[in-house]
Amino acid sequence: MPAKQFDFMRTILDAPSPIGHEGSMTYGVLKPYLEKLKLKSWKVHQFKGNAGIVLDTDPGDDSKCSFMIIGHADKIRMQVRSIGEDGKIWINTDSFLPTTLIGHEVKLFSEDPKSPGKYRIIQGGTIEAIGAIHFADASLRAGNKGIKGEMMYLELQIHGDDPQGQVKRLGIRPGDSIILDRPIKRGFSEHSFYGAYLDNGLGCFVVAELAKLVAKAGGLDNIRLQFAMATHEEIGRFGSTAMVGELRPDVILGVDVNHDYGAAPGIGHRRMTPLTMGQGFSLTTGSVTSEFLNAQIQIAAKAAGIPVQKDVAGRDTGTDAMAAALAGVDAASTSIGFPIRNMHTISETGHTGDVLAAIYGLEATFKKFNRMNRGKGVKADDFRNNHTRLDKAKSLTSK
Repeated sequence: MPAKQFDFMRTILDAPSPIGHEGSMTYGVLKPYLEKLKLKSWKVHQFKGNAGIVLDTDPGDDSKCSFMIIGHADKIRMQVRSIGEDGKIWINTDSFLPTTLIGHEVKLFSEDPKSPGKYRIIQGGTIEAIGAIHFADASLRAGNKGIKGEMMYLELQIHGDDPQGQVKRLGIRPGDSIILDRPIKRGFSEHSFYGAYLDNGLGCFVVAELAKLVAKAGGLDNIRLQFAMATHEEIGRFGSTAMVGELRPDVILGVDVNHDYGAAPGIGHRRMTPLTMGQGFSLTTGSVTSEFLNAQIQIAAKAAGIPVQKDVAGRDTGTDAMAAALAGVDAASTSIGFPIRNMHTISETGHTGDVLAAIYGLEATFKKFNRMNRGKGVKADDFRNNHTRLDKAKSLTSK
């Protein structure tokens, strides 16, 4: 990945956008980028209840088959829950494994009590739990017992008289958001990178870069594309559900991180899908995904020489690909991903080749859809009339 493109990816991932405060990524980084690259007729949709945005290539044109490609801008975060008499700032750990947080530097965003709606940033603190191995009981020191969420606190090195009062006078209050402080870096191995919040600034990066490719090509005449940056995915996919409910696309493609199961320690006995970092983007089957849509993506990617790995989901994809089902909107859907390691830690690890495969695989897919029906473009009826028919399956059983 070229340095300039990598730097833009780092900027997206480093935007302070914890759940409920996604505007720093969507409005601070992505909206200016999309406004600069978009064609004159394109429009950026904004929403009242969340900071999500959608760049629409054909606003108001319901005659074309519409595709919404969704990344989500929200980051899992910690939150202040109480302040102790000793100045410890007790936190919740949300979707983090508590043990992975100990000792890491963070940023705390505190609302100004004198000016609600305005925020200050506090840096220089770390997340702690025990204080020192010497204070842990024997079972914890031996590794027989783990760190619990209620043990976690933010250490701001407060000392002197009235430590609780010192913290309160800073304006720190319950509900303030805390995020990990580690921008991505190039990794040791070729094409690798690591840092915090690949989940899911990477999805937004893919959507933004795809929009740039389509814009440079002058747009696609026969299909409507909606490049979406959603909010609140980590707590229920509420942002994408609202977007789909309002814009009602015909097709949805959720773009999110996936797991490198091949390198996941200690789960070999579970026989997970053999997804591997560096082997291309992942394509999910199962759940509510459309097999017709998946087939077209695979055909387009294969023709372009882009590697695809198949993933499998049960009841739920776990991504914004579920937005139509959650919104009660009839749309074909699937989930695109890239296998990463150490998900929901400060050292999430990915492969630039997988990210680029997703970008160019989607570009090839939309060019294919634009050419279908003898150059007139795919229609919504093509999705209605091409559901899988297993009664037409060819027998491989010998008679």
